[in-house]
Amino acid sequence: MTTTSPQTAATQRPARGWYALGTLLATAAGAGVGHLVAGFVAPESSPVLAVGSTVIDATPTPVKEWAVSTFGTADKPILVGSVTVVTLILAGLAGVVARRRRTLGLAIVGVLAVLALAAAATRPTASAVSLLPGFVTAVVGVLAAGWFLGVLDRWGAASADPASGAGPDRTAHGDGTSGRRTVLAAAAGLGAVAATGGGIGQSLARSTASTGDVVLPTPATTLEPLPQGLEEMVRGVSSFRTPNDAFYRIDTALVIPRVGTDGWKLTVDGMVDNPFSLTFEELLKLPMIEKDITLTCVSNEVGGPYVGSARWLGVPVRDLLERAGVQQGVDQIFSESTEGMTISTPLQALMDDRDALVAVGMNGKPLPPVHGFPARLVTPGLYGFVGATKWLTKLTATTYAQKTAYWTGKDWATDAPIYTESRIDTPKPLSTAKAGKIVVGGVAWAQQRGIEKVEVRVDGGDWAEAKLGNDAGIDYWRQWYWEWDAPAGRHTLEVRATDETGEVQTEKRQTPFPKGATGWHSVVVTIE
Repeated sequence: MTTTSPQTAATQRPARGWYALGTLLATAAGAGVGHLVAGFVAPESSPVLAVGSTVIDATPTPVKEWAVSTFGTADKPILVGSVTVVTLILAGLAGVVARRRRTLGLAIVGVLAVLALAAAATRPTASAVSLLPGFVTAVVGVLAAGWFLGVLDRWGAASADPASGAGPDRTAHGDGTSGRRTVLAAAAGLGAVAATGGGIGQSLARSTASTGDVVLPTPATTLEPLPQGLEEMVRGVSSFRTPNDAFYRIDTALVIPRVGTDGWKLTVDGMVDNPFSLTFEELLKLPMIEKDITLTCVSNEVGGPYVGSARWLGVPVRDLLERAGVQQGVDQIFSESTEGMTISTPLQALMDDRDALVAVGMNGKPLPPVHGFPARLVTPGLYGFVGATKWLTKLTATTYAQKTAYWTGKDWATDAPIYTESRIDTPKPLSTAKAGKIVVGGVAWAQQRGIEKVEVRVDGGDWAEAKLGNDAGIDYWRQWYWEWDAPAGRHTLEVRATDETGEVQTEKRQTPFPKGATGWHSVVVTIE
């Protein structure tokens, strides 16, 4: 009989890479099943998404701004992908440890899952059910890792017995099976569990509340149809009304909250004489108005895409606050969303005649889930981070000294009026065109002030006044165009706007943080 010493057996274990692969796939399988469970119970509690949301909250503001400016609306998938890659690398290292110290390696896998569970448990909207996906992830991940490592051990043990003829580099004889094939089949199985669970879970997470059965009320105050825009005449200029599916989206939600109208309510409380709550049906019965409003994200760089214009339908916030009876000393309304976001809005902006809305409709349709269904805050003249709470569920009258909202706590401005801005939409930067007549066009906005004039200049020369498109009010952008007799060469086009108070858009460059970007937008074009 041939005996094998422990040391000899140890040297016949499969390579470290196999153990790293095993724990990596086991962790992925656990996360996939956890993501699947989250899709059924609470998508935001998915291990990967919960960790991603926690990372977002902990990320310094300059890094966030860099991510938005660099990746745009792809910042969330990139974040989730980064979290996933880091987690899998750590899981793979756990496998290397487990090759020699099994208990410690499996414990590391378990700790990774527990961290995800803890992230879900500490989210603002966490409930008991939020713990379930993380618990399932931990159990499946550890058990799957233990099982796969056992398969590797048996493969290695066979290699230590010359009579078996099987091992990490040899094929077993007699029954035609292969240790390598067994390991590869096990790996494929774990990969399939990860892919199937993750795929179905992602499909469930993307499903949103249906808005099809919502019938919007007829507003008490209606607007005339929007006048004709320039988009049919000036090719490349932004549409006068931004379609719902083309409207920009910037927020911190990694998954769109699945909020239905049943059970939803809007609460108005805090420093008020008569706190109250409204169901969605009760909200729809209140007198509503229409408003044409351009919204702008504070993260928008000069000339950036995060601005859009729509016709909104909703209840004036002023009406709700007057019903509640706001008490003396209140200086902010602290709004909350169903997914835990908090935003501070100056009381004055919600009580004056600008008609800030609790909006339920957008361009004649119920709010799309991605834009805040069933209700959101829309405040003319303020950047979204202080006046555009999506998935709104509470308005609390309070003071800045008593409550600090999400963005305020990250040192963004407490009062952020939108600057006068303008943008060149056409020609595109670095484009090439033939010499001769070229139409330069774009949009300009100065909410709460309106646009009086737009000017364009070439290569730092004299300013030429552009022609303005139709006017839809001071809170709505203006389209503009200018006919240029373009000579051959490389040229720089610049634009600036003047608002209806006579103030000219500043040339001074300012970054988005902490209260919005400023400066003249310019594009470089080549004329042949």
